[in-house]
Amino acid sequence: MSHHEIDAYLAGVGEPHRSTLQALRQTIRAIVPQAAEVISYGMPGFRLKGKMICGFAAFKNHVAYLPHSGSVFSQLPAELKAYKSTPGSLHFPIDKPPPKSLIKKLIAVRRKQAGV
Repeated sequence: MSHHEIDAYLAGVGEPHRSTLQALRQTIRAIVPQAAEVISYGMPGFRLKGKMICGFAAFKNHVAYLPHSGSVFSQLPAELKAYKSTPGSLHFPIDKPPPKSLIKKLIAVRRKQAGV
């Protein structure tokens, strides 16, 4: 799997979803540049030392950040109170990616959990 497959995924996503997810992708790459870009369960993701760290996906009415762990969000309740979520998906508007500071915290929690 490679970044080309994520490019293909994004090419199949309409606007403004695509631009929002591309901005999120760039943010994640800046935070964990050593992570490999992969497709996991049909969605873009980032793997570090064999462990899934995070991912993202487009849906009809929102876009989502995927922590690849059901216990990440419970570690940041104050930071996430403005967002809708499920245990495995943080939803945000189709035209506004979450702030880099939030993504940094989410990735830090996941990396600690995964031991990477």
